[in-house]
Amino acid sequence: QVQLIESGGGLVQAGGSLRLSCAASGRTLSSYSMGWFRQAPGLEREFVAAISSSGGITYYADSVKGRFTISRDNAKNTAYLQMNSLKPEDTAVYYCAAAIPRGVPYYTQPRPYGSWGQGTQVTVSS
Repeated sequence: QVQLIESGGGLVQAGGSLRLSCAASGRTLSSYSMGWFRQAPGLEREFVAAISSSGGITYYADSVKGRFTISRDNAKNTAYLQMNSLKPEDTAVYYCAAAIPRGVPYYTQPRPYGSWGQGTQVTVSS
């Protein structure tokens, strides 16, 4: 399995921006589709964004569409989540995950993802 480490979280005011990174080791990331999920206290983990293994196809949750951008640099074995126009409701622990694509370019459910990072806290103050 590929090992994932997120970074880039922090405290930001509403309307601000953060860029999360997800660095992979152990395997070449180019074989995996990638996803970002988030989990706020007391809530279930929810899908945020996904990207195909080549980076050519992306998909977003309605709640972040137009504000967040998922990308990847396979040469650097790293995926990213650029978050703009942040809102207090974006506050959560953010996780990146990797899945072997089997007939689909990405997944929006957690189950197909076999590798997960430890998470990075994002806090948006009002």
